[in-house]
Amino acid sequence: MELCHTRRVDAELDLTRASRAVLLEVIARQQALIMELQNTILEQQAVISRLERRIEALEGKAKPGGPRGMPGNKPRPHRKPPQEKGPSKPRPHGFSRKRMTPTRRVTHALEACPDCGTGLAGGWVQRRREVIDIPVAPVEVTEHVYLARRCPVCQARRTPKVELEGTVMGKRRLGVNLMSLIAALREEGRLPLETIHWYLGTVYGLELSLGGIAGAIRAVAQRGFQAVAQVLESIRASPVVHADETGWREDGVNGYVWSFSTPTGQYFLRRGRNKEVVDEVLGESFSGVLVSDFYAAYNHYPGLKQRCWAHLLRDIHELKTLYPEDASLERWAKAVGRLYARAKAFTHPQRGQRRLAQLRLEKALLKSCRPFLDDSAAVQVKLCRRIQRFIKELFVFLAEPGAPSDNNAAERSLRHLVVSRKVSGGTRSQQGTEDKMTLASLFGTWRANGLNPLTQCRQLLASPQL
Repeated sequence: MELCHTRRVDAELDLTRASRAVLLEVIARQQALIMELQNTILEQQAVISRLERRIEALEGKAKPGGPRGMPGNKPRPHRKPPQEKGPSKPRPHGFSRKRMTPTRRVTHALEACPDCGTGLAGGWVQRRREVIDIPVAPVEVTEHVYLARRCPVCQARRTPKVELEGTVMGKRRLGVNLMSLIAALREEGRLPLETIHWYLGTVYGLELSLGGIAGAIRAVAQRGFQAVAQVLESIRASPVVHADETGWREDGVNGYVWSFSTPTGQYFLRRGRNKEVVDEVLGESFSGVLVSDFYAAYNHYPGLKQRCWAHLLRDIHELKTLYPEDASLERWAKAVGRLYARAKAFTHPQRGQRRLAQLRLEKALLKSCRPFLDDSAAVQVKLCRRIQRFIKELFVFLAEPGAPSDNNAAERSLRHLVVSRKVSGGTRSQQGTEDKMTLASLFGTWRANGLNPLTQCRQLLASPQL
């Protein structure tokens, strides 16, 4: 705009009549315009040079004799002539959707020809169609009527004693199927009581109070008390036990849920975060390997302990994230990782050789940490001191093949309760907590064994009470 305006003013100005001051101003403007145009020419020449070099580089990458065109246009590869397709390679198994076993079969056939009206009979299966649906049935309420009759000979009044064992628990009015469903929705589905109330009313037309639903859950927990005691005994007899803890609020008060688990059993209870809980659960009979993290409550256990490598490696990774430029930390972390990889790869069958490997790796790991134990400026000093303290509990999995190197199994066992805690926020009473821990132990054990929790709960309620 300024350039156009300058040219227009110069054109309208009559230089023959202009004063000296005006002529000097015009000359100054013309000189500035000339300098601006020269700079623009230099910039455009530089752009042209860069583009020429770019074109030469692209042409140099092209195949000799190949087509050349705009940058980015790649030559099409030579297409192979189409080959005749042979027979398909047989698959080891089919990938089609498996059909379910039909519970009802409906046969569709024409009784007469739609064109000429001739009657039809016999036939063959042309096709099948599977329709999966669930029956919409209201709740079934059975009234058991007991008639009293008088004997005409002895004149005694007789009433039948009909036992409903396997159908209902004791004198309760809710059957075992309904109580099992309520317990499964509560524990396995992690549904609130209000949602269970809505589900029963919407799907089955059953109106139960929230107190009735809570009473059914409590009854299932009381019935499973003996089964949970058997789970605890099996855990105490196991050669390896995983232990872990997580927060759990009861009536707004903080507490902790402890998990003690094996591949076939899970036991939960809520206590404080003190070491006496370990003695309460494991008792004096347990003599196996206790797998845990580095929490101090497990330190006093006198038997073999395997500390979790997943926790240790995770802490090392987080430290590297905080100090990415620390070369000493990087070298130390790689050394620790190599020692752990050597331990995981060691598979000698003889116990003596495994024990020797354990001692060698303990010595090597302690050697890698020793330069930093007294160096307060080193960022890995705390982790090195932790390794020094628990050095005899880091490679126990080498000498004891049944013990893993991490405590991931305990964290997986707690996962269900952690999600439940996020949904409900905890429990409201001590009785509710005890019921929750009992059901968590029952359903967790069934889940660990790959069993159907609903079926197992139904069998528990239907079995005779000892």
